[in-house]
Amino acid sequence: MDYQRFFADALATLKAERRYRVFADIERQAGRFPHAVRHTPAGPVPVVIWCSNDYLGMGQHPDVVEAMAQTARRMGAGAGGTRNISGTHHPIVGLEAELADLHRKQAALVFTSGYVSNATGIATIARLLPDCLILSDSLNHASMIEGVRYSGAARAVFRHNDMAHLEDLLRNAGRERPKLIVFESVYSMDGDIAPIGRVCDLAERYGAMTYIDEVHAVGLYGPRGAGVAERDGEMGRIDVIEGTLGKAFGCVGGYIASTEAVVDAVRSHAPGFIFTTTLPPAVAAAATASVRHLKASQAEREAQRRQVARTKAALAAAGLPVLETPTHIVPLMVRDPELVKAASDRLLERHGLYIQPINFPTVPRGTERLRITPTPFHDDALIAGLADALVETWTHLGLPFEPQAAVTAAE
Repeated sequence: MDYQRFFADALATLKAERRYRVFADIERQAGRFPHAVRHTPAGPVPVVIWCSNDYLGMGQHPDVVEAMAQTARRMGAGAGGTRNISGTHHPIVGLEAELADLHRKQAALVFTSGYVSNATGIATIARLLPDCLILSDSLNHASMIEGVRYSGAARAVFRHNDMAHLEDLLRNAGRERPKLIVFESVYSMDGDIAPIGRVCDLAERYGAMTYIDEVHAVGLYGPRGAGVAERDGEMGRIDVIEGTLGKAFGCVGGYIASTEAVVDAVRSHAPGFIFTTTLPPAVAAAATASVRHLKASQAEREAQRRQVARTKAALAAAGLPVLETPTHIVPLMVRDPELVKAASDRLLERHGLYIQPINFPTVPRGTERLRITPTPFHDDALIAGLADALVETWTHLGLPFEPQAAVTAAE
């Protein structure tokens, strides 16, 4: 049996469909974000990163870096075990308290990543609800879909942000059946926002629990950076809030925040929590410093909103096909897997700009794009350089321009 052939064939299929992923070898430079070094066979070359999820540059913030360094020197590199076996170190306990306070919930639980917190959190909660029906938005992240599948519970998918469809599914399920609505606040590819208040209205009307993924919103929205639900005054109506430490907070890890009963039940039953090593103390300390800083500081959020608006305006003025969004996500539509890769390659090789191409299955076929994420540190000169490089790339590849008009999500 030629086992290697199966793997080679799987890779060949990806390459034939123009879905094979190539990763840039990037070395971030503390204090110079978004400038970085790209390592190539010909040697290191400078690049500017335009696709980072470190939305506020907090991974470079002096207080965050110092908290990590001090804790590593004091406590060492690793956590020493799982939470159950010597791994409940003091910094992780403090981080969970900080996150519970951020979301005004009774308790929080930290996981090794946002993917794990969704996959194991949703699955565990649904398994603990007898005969649970999960109602899932059609554009939910892969980690949420994995949690829904792993739960073994019945599921129904409602059309993206379609409250009439969601209500029909809730009504048909009956009020007495346990139900869990899982959805996101900011959808990271199209950059649109869920109608959180309307979801909560339906959940209360039909007796459902709500589970919201705020990974692309925590740190960025709300007076203390707790997310869109906080900004919209709906946070207290959400049963379970899931977030990440790896995006606006600039570190790594994921979490849920809820009542003491829900958090303790997940802590006691979730394999993805019980059987994995805890985040290191230095990471927990850095994340705590980041969360604490963004609770009090508006400067980073205000600067990011300003530079996002300037980026959108510059690209639209250049006639580039920017998908109109109400958030910090700036999708630039290409709609072809080969051309989006060619555009990304040209921006990197000719202009020193790193924007990873987004292909199926992350987005549907025919909606391939460059996903641009401006930060407070992308100054006006960098924005002007981005617009010029994109115009050159679009012209060279013969990609269509959109005369002074943003592309709508419906397209």
